[in-house]
Amino acid sequence: MGLMDKHAIIEKNATLLLVGSLLVVTVGGIVEIAPLFYLDNTIEKVEGMRPYSPLELAGRNIYVREGCYLCHSQMIRPFRDEVERYGHYSLAAESMYDHPFQWGSKRTGPDLARVGNRYSNEWHVQHLMDPRSVVPESIMPRYAFLKDAPIEVKDFSTHLVANARVGVPYSDDMIAHANADLMAQADPNADVSGVEKRYPKAKVGDLDGNPQQVTEMDALVAYLQMLGTLVDFKTYDDAAGYR
Repeated sequence: MGLMDKHAIIEKNATLLLVGSLLVVTVGGIVEIAPLFYLDNTIEKVEGMRPYSPLELAGRNIYVREGCYLCHSQMIRPFRDEVERYGHYSLAAESMYDHPFQWGSKRTGPDLARVGNRYSNEWHVQHLMDPRSVVPESIMPRYAFLKDAPIEVKDFSTHLVANARVGVPYSDDMIAHANADLMAQADPNADVSGVEKRYPKAKVGDLDGNPQQVTEMDALVAYLQMLGTLVDFKTYDDAAGYR
């Protein structure tokens, strides 16, 4: 009896086919899942990654609240066309402090994983206030109201505590200075040495063009200007032989 004849027996017997299918799925599942139980973390740590500053975290909350993730992804796939347009493909570590992550699966607008420092603060503010003034073909709604909405700070440390409980490494020092750091980061007259020490590469100073108050626009711009700026991808490109 040839191999094809034996295969035909399995195909014609529903019970044998079911048992065989379950056996294959079981073995495949064990091979893929069992090694994960021996790993402390499946995400490789990358130099430069840090938790969000309080102002960036507030901006991220606004980003989620306004549904920006519905039209913008934050995951660059390892394909030539995506890398050439958006930059280095996304690393898992870049989303390790996101709860929930903002990868997305639909792009009505461009991917934002590397948008940080690509445009000025003024550009972001104008784009959010009147998208078509800088991108004529844009269908994005206006978010001008953010510039008139002051950040309401009762006790922002609770946001850091909540994130710390799900694994984000906010220290006691970060939590203790949460309210002060949130306001100082967007105040051009504030001492930001503590913010810069606790959150390297954080964008500091007047972000929305109104130094008189810290607004939701400040927070959202701070978040956008941080995206994709924490990891030095030049080291990865050099290792891969890119120039």
